[in-house]
Amino acid sequence: MTPSASHRGLTRRQLLSRATAAGASFVVGTGFVAAPDAAWAAETSHLEPRVFAALVQMARDIYPHDRIADAHYVIAVRGYDTPETAPAITAGIAALDAAAQGRGFGSYLDTGWERDRVDLLRGMEESAFFQQIRGGLVTGLYNQKEVWPVFGYEGESYSLGGYIDRGFNDIAWL
Repeated sequence: MTPSASHRGLTRRQLLSRATAAGASFVVGTGFVAAPDAAWAAETSHLEPRVFAALVQMARDIYPHDRIADAHYVIAVRGYDTPETAPAITAGIAALDAAAQGRGFGSYLDTGWERDRVDLLRGMEESAFFQQIRGGLVTGLYNQKEVWPVFGYEGESYSLGGYIDRGFNDIAWL
């Protein structure tokens, strides 16, 4: 029995692949990665498209938010597509793929269940690669003004008079 055979139903990845008839969750071409629903697309300069697609999936698995679009995760990891970081990122994704293959999956991206992907990430969470990505996502993802409303954050308050004049004392129950 394969690791995913014990689960019932379709994963989001399987549903998308069947619905698009493309058989993959990302359309990967030379220097180009796109979601099958065309919600986002990115050109890569120094990372292979399949490595970048795995990096986007890794970002979503580390900080999963159903209400944040994949395009925001793409923005968060785009900074790793540089000549300086590409070798380390490529090696890290290769290690992640090897771990997935050790558990019977084709690659990290082929691991259909989020729970299985998170288990793979937990196995490498002490590595420098994982810590680099996790640490970069804190600012790369959460510093995007477009995602702030999802969390109820209204942004900086200094230019508007500070928090004292903008709701600091709005607590009615105290």
